[in-house]
Amino acid sequence: MSVLTRDEAQTRAKLLDVHHYGIELDLTGGDETFDSLTVIRFTSRADADTFVELKPAELRSVTLDGRPLDPETLDENRLPLKGLTAGEHELRVEASMRYSRTGEGMHRFTDPTDGETYLYTQLFMEDVQRVFAAFDQPDLKSVFELTATAPEGWTVLANGVTEHLGDGRWKAAPTPLISTYLVAVAAGPWHSVRTEHGGLPFAIHCRRSLAPYLDADADEILDVTRACFDRYHEKFDEPYPFDSYDQAFVPEFNAGAMENPGLVTFRDEFVYRSAVTDTERQTRAMVIAHEMAHMWFGDLVTLRWWDDIWLNESFAEYMGYQTLTEATRFTDTWVDFGVARKSWGYDADQRPSTHPVAPDPDAVPDTASAMLNFDGISYAKGASALRQLVAWLGEKDFLAGINTHFARHKFGNATLADFIDNLASATERDVHAWAEAWLRTTGVDTLTPRITEADGQWHLAVDHHGSRPHRVAVGAYDTVPGESDRLTLRERFELDVPQGEPTRRTGRRPDLLLLNDGDLTYAKVRFDPKSFQTLRATLSGLPDPLTRAVVWNALRDAVRDGELPAMAYIETARTHLPRETDLAVVQGVLTFATVHVADRYLNPEQRPTALTTLTDLCRDLIRRTEDGSHPGLRLTAVRHLIDVAVHPDTISAWFSEGTVPGGPELDPELRWRILGRLSVLGAVDDVVIDAELTQDPSATGQEGAARCRAALPDPEAKRAAWDAMFAGDDLSNYLFTATAQGFWQPEQADLVRSYVERYWSDAVAVAGRRGPAMAEAAGRWAFPAHAVTPETLALGEACLRDTEPIPALRRKLTDQLDDLARALRVRQA
Repeated sequence: MSVLTRDEAQTRAKLLDVHHYGIELDLTGGDETFDSLTVIRFTSRADADTFVELKPAELRSVTLDGRPLDPETLDENRLPLKGLTAGEHELRVEASMRYSRTGEGMHRFTDPTDGETYLYTQLFMEDVQRVFAAFDQPDLKSVFELTATAPEGWTVLANGVTEHLGDGRWKAAPTPLISTYLVAVAAGPWHSVRTEHGGLPFAIHCRRSLAPYLDADADEILDVTRACFDRYHEKFDEPYPFDSYDQAFVPEFNAGAMENPGLVTFRDEFVYRSAVTDTERQTRAMVIAHEMAHMWFGDLVTLRWWDDIWLNESFAEYMGYQTLTEATRFTDTWVDFGVARKSWGYDADQRPSTHPVAPDPDAVPDTASAMLNFDGISYAKGASALRQLVAWLGEKDFLAGINTHFARHKFGNATLADFIDNLASATERDVHAWAEAWLRTTGVDTLTPRITEADGQWHLAVDHHGSRPHRVAVGAYDTVPGESDRLTLRERFELDVPQGEPTRRTGRRPDLLLLNDGDLTYAKVRFDPKSFQTLRATLSGLPDPLTRAVVWNALRDAVRDGELPAMAYIETARTHLPRETDLAVVQGVLTFATVHVADRYLNPEQRPTALTTLTDLCRDLIRRTEDGSHPGLRLTAVRHLIDVAVHPDTISAWFSEGTVPGGPELDPELRWRILGRLSVLGAVDDVVIDAELTQDPSATGQEGAARCRAALPDPEAKRAAWDAMFAGDDLSNYLFTATAQGFWQPEQADLVRSYVERYWSDAVAVAGRRGPAMAEAAGRWAFPAHAVTPETLALGEACLRDTEPIPALRRKLTDQLDDLARALRVRQA
C-alpha cells in the first residue's frame, strides 16, 4: 500500500478544508466483512487534483457531487479525485471492509468463554482507511457524525454520546473538530458501569465474561478517573473538550491504550482476573492518567505531522506519572517510572536506530517512517526531558506556557516551534536553547563524580560525557554509626552540569555520593570507587526508594556497558533484595536479573548457578512474607520463583495442591505460569495442558495453552508451533504472541537450533503478508533472543542486507541485533 508523504500531506492541507464526515457502518453482515458508507463534505481552495484513502475488500460505488466515479481507478489505497474545482464538494463512498484479527482497523473477537462477539477500532496512523474513506492526515480535522447498525443486544460506543434508535441502529453525537486517526467505535454486548462526574456521563465497559472482575475494581478505576479529571482541571485553563468520557477495556489490543476522544480503549488485561500487586494497580492508574492527559495534548491540540509525535506521548507520559502522584494514593509513581520506563528510553537511545525526541521533519518523510518512532525515546526519554525542563523552568512557568499553547491552538494543530514559543512566552529563560540541546540531540549523557579531600573540605568535580546541560541533585550519604548496613542522608544539594568549577563542601567526604539523586535528569551515572564499595554493602539501607531505584539503574547500565560483571549484579540482588520494600524495585531488578542477565549476558554454563541464586533469593522473600504483611511482595517472589525454577518438584507440588504453602492459592494466572514452566522442563504433556484449558477456556486460557504447547521440549510440538506462526495466517495477534513466547527457551537451545536459521526468511514473509502489527510481534516475541552467538548475529545482518523486510520489521530486527551484539560484548568483557 502507498504511504502518505509529508510533502503530499502539506500539499493536500493547503488545498482542502474538510467540514464533515457522515459515516454509516453495518456490522450485521457476517464474520469477515462489514459495510461502510462515507459522505465527506469539503471545500477545495483551488482547481486541482487530489486523492482520498481507503483499503476496501470491495469498493462498490463512488460519487463526487452526484457524479459517479469509476471504482476501478482505486490504486492500492488511493482513490484519485481529478479535476476538482474551487468550492464546496460532497464525496460519497460505499464499500465493504474486512474485519481484522491483528488489532488494526476494525478488530473482531469472539470470546471463547461464552461465544459473544466484540468489535472495536484502532485507527492510528493509517488504519482509519480499513474502516471508512478519509483524507487521512492529522491536520485535516473535521466533524464526524457516525451511525451504526449492530446485532440486537449489542451496545455501540463512539467518541460522542450514543443513542439507540431501535432495530439495532445507533447514532453518535457529532464530534468537535478531531483528526481522522482519533475516530473510535466499539460494539458488542458490553458490560457497563455508568456514573456522572463534572456534569458529564462517565462509564467503563468490558466483555460480559469479565463483568465480575470489572465490578470488583470499578470503584478504584472510577475514583482514579475522577481524581485525575479534577486535577487536570486545576492545572489546565481549558475545560475537558468532549461530551462524555467512556473507557472500554477491549480484547487483543496491541498497545496499552489509545486516547480516542471520549472513548479511550484499553487492553483488557487491565481487568484483573487474578491477584495483582499494588504496583500493577498503579500501572493501570498511570495509563488512565496518561490517556486522559491526551484529551488536551493530542486531541484538543494535535500534531501537524508525525515528526511531532513526542508532543503527544512525552507530555502524556510526564503528566500521567506526575498527576497520579499528586491526585491519588499512588504517591511513588516516579519510582516505577525510573525502574520500568526510563530504562526503555536509555536502551533505545543507545541503539543505531536512535533519533532525537523531536526529530528533524526531513527524518520523518512519510507515515511508514513515523510509525518507527513510537518507542522508548518518544515516551520515556521525552517524559524525562520534560521532567528536567520542569525542574529547570519551574512548574508555574511550565503550566503557564502549556495553557497558552492550549488557548492558541485548541481544536487545531501545532508544531514543536509553536510549543517552544508558547513556553518561552511564560519565562525569561532561553527555552529555545534548551530545546535544541535536549530535543534535537541523540544519545545518553554519562555523569561521573571525582572526589578529592583537602584542608577539611571535600571537592566534587563531575566528568560530563555528552552535550546536554543538566540540573541534578547530589545526595551525600553516610553509614549509620554502629549499623553498617544502613545509610543516612547528610545533605542533598543541586548543581548544574557542566560545572564552572568543582563544588566545595565542608567536612570529610561522604561514604556514598550519588549523582541525580531524585532522578530529575536523563543520564547514566557512575560511582567513585569508595561510593561503589559502600553501596555494594549498604544499597538496601538507603532510606528512599527513588534513591535505590537510581542506584539499581546505574548498576544495570554498568552491566550493559561491560563495566560490572553480570554475575556481580545477581550477587548484589541476592544480598539486597531480601530487604527491599518497594515492589517496583523488586520487580524491576528480578526481571532484569532473569531475562537479561541470566538468559543472555551470562554464558550458558553460568546460567544454572544464576537461576539457583535467584531461586534462593525468591525463597528468602517468600519466607520473609509468611506473616501476610506484604502480599504483593510475596506474589512477586512466587511468580519469579516459578520463572527461574530449575527442577519441577516444588512448583509441580504447588500445581497439584492448588496453593503455595502459606498462600497464595493458585488463581488462573499462577496456574498457567506454573504450567508454562513445567512445559519448558518437560514435566507435563498435552494431556495436562488440555485438562487445564477445560478448566479455563477463556481467551487468557487459550493463550496460556498455546504458550505451553509451544514450550514443550518435543520436536513435533515445535514444528506445530512454528507452522502456526509462520505457515498460516489464522492466529490472532495475541495467539501469535503467546505461541512465540513459548517457543524459544534457553534450556532447549539444541532442540530449536535449526529454527534460528529459518527465522529470518519466515519473519520477513509473515510481516509482508500480515502488516506492521504482526511484524512487531514477529520481531519482538518470535526473535531467537536466547541464541547469543556470532552466527546468529551474522544471519541477522545478512537478512537486513539481502532481503527487504517491511519498515516495522526492519526496525525491530535492527534493535534486536544491536541488543544481541551488546550481549556478546558483555559476555566477552
